[in-house]
Amino acid sequence: MPPKKKSNQSPTIKNRKAHHDYEILETLECGIALLGSEVKSVRNGKVSLVEGYVRVQASPPALFLHSVNIAEYGPAGPVAHEPTRTRTLLAHKREIDKLLRQVDQKGVTLIPLKMYFVNGYAKLLIGLGRGRRAHDKRQAISERENRRDLERAMSKRMR
Repeated sequence: MPPKKKSNQSPTIKNRKAHHDYEILETLECGIALLGSEVKSVRNGKVSLVEGYVRVQASPPALFLHSVNIAEYGPAGPVAHEPTRTRTLLAHKREIDKLLRQVDQKGVTLIPLKMYFVNGYAKLLIGLGRGRRAHDKRQAISERENRRDLERAMSKRMR
């Protein structure tokens, strides 16, 4: 009898607005250093990635997550965390150096895309994004709608 797989009960928190506001050029999965009460809030899905951004520090190489709101965990009481504190992201030095070179380009920024758990560890998917203008957003929406219409037509044809 094969061993039972653990079901992943933890939520995946997505930043859907990021794909609308930015053209995602590249992604990187990195760890995130959280306090105990923050982990509990993330497991409850009480996170907002929309207003968050990532800064790269050159010396010593480090990544920092700013303005992400992780709600306070009620049962933590007086030792609860600050909801929008700056959090350290965990990545290899060579990855941080590569991101630092890419962020130096004009109009390119690092944004949080998704937060989830892998083997009990909190992970954050960050994306290297270039801001979209209003006409780019409309074009992306029309392309997405055209792709959906085409998929619907193909699925009807297959029946």
